[in-house]
Amino acid sequence: MSETEDQNEAPENVLKKPALFEEVVARTGLKKRDVKPAVEAALAVLGEALERGEDLNIPPLGKLRIVKAKDLTQGGKVMTAKIRTPKQRTES
Repeated sequence: MSETEDQNEAPENVLKKPALFEEVVARTGLKKRDVKPAVEAALAVLGEALERGEDLNIPPLGKLRIVKAKDLTQGGKVMTAKIRTPKQRTES
């Protein structure tokens, strides 16, 4: 297999948007038609905040900050982020 083919294959452990919608539907009991626009709006807000260079503090996801960003010639951007997840609570 060539390096190009290897880069184009998606890893098996990737959560894609349709699966995210289904997970939110399952956890909330809401209809997909109600979940989809809300999730898409939330993702857009998060993406715009990252584009502006803002840090995110969103429990239970955690704290996310961009440590490096590079503009691409095609107009996109590559960002390297660090995510600090919250401490897992142990039940006693």
